[in-house]
Amino acid sequence: MTFEIPKTKYSGRIREITLGKGDKAITVGGESCYPFYLYEGEMPRLPRIAMEVYDCPPEEWAPAALEPFAGVTDDPVAWAKKCISDYGAEMICLQLISTDPNGLDRGAEEAAQVVKQVADAIDVPLIVWGTANHDKDSEVLRLVAEKCQDKRLVIGPVEEGDHKKIGASALAYQHTLVASSPIDINLGKQLNILLGNLGVSDELLIIDPTVSGIGYGIEYCYSVMERMRMAGLAQQDDKLQFPIICNVAKEVWKTKEVHIPTEEAPALGDAKKRGILMEAMSAMILLLAGGDVMIMRHPEAIRLVREMITELTAS
Repeated sequence: MTFEIPKTKYSGRIREITLGKGDKAITVGGESCYPFYLYEGEMPRLPRIAMEVYDCPPEEWAPAALEPFAGVTDDPVAWAKKCISDYGAEMICLQLISTDPNGLDRGAEEAAQVVKQVADAIDVPLIVWGTANHDKDSEVLRLVAEKCQDKRLVIGPVEEGDHKKIGASALAYQHTLVASSPIDINLGKQLNILLGNLGVSDELLIIDPTVSGIGYGIEYCYSVMERMRMAGLAQQDDKLQFPIICNVAKEVWKTKEVHIPTEEAPALGDAKKRGILMEAMSAMILLLAGGDVMIMRHPEAIRLVREMITELTAS
């Protein structure tokens, strides 16, 4: 007697969201099953990876993370181009680190000009990520939305405290919004409802549940993402049927483990390999939880994750 794997049919489906515009636009979402459960449903759009670029030279990056980008970290345009030409980046995430009020506190006009320069120089979708400071992000991201009104950016993080101001600007210029909530399914759903009430269409929304790397609470992130995907697929909750984006690189590469030199902790193994594997493993765990877009840093970690996606979806 042939054994048949028990299968569950899901009544819901994750929405398909198109990021960017033109020939290089990317559509994510569309799943009718849990992540990589291809024997139960479909994943018509495989997860995608965005390579991050900083708008100013990074000061606290581990040597292993800096190495692939030597010579371009002081020029966001050159950095973004290198990611695309040398490492095959299909999306770019421009992290507006310089606008942090506790750092350089760069003004909105200057920051928006940098975003415009990067957007004009590349033909792949551009994600613009603020500092999660409500006052500063409201000022900066609203101007970014205006200056790049024809670029169909992906703008975030948009939180409950600033959703009206940023949401209205993005809505006016038809940019996609990253709805960001602090690892809580109810807060995530509430923010999606608020943005919907503001007039943001479902086709211009992607969820950021706020994530971490392995060893720093990733099991809780996994649980919340899993519950979001369950609610969207099995419970017909249309306010949680959105693709999920994970800004994982910043979380992994700020941990102490990636900064400890090999000679100081030989038992931990080679420092470069350690950082790469921590990023790749963290991203893969979040993909298994339901992530649709990963924001990553090291080209080798990205290669490993792409190989795993191929292995998991091979027929």
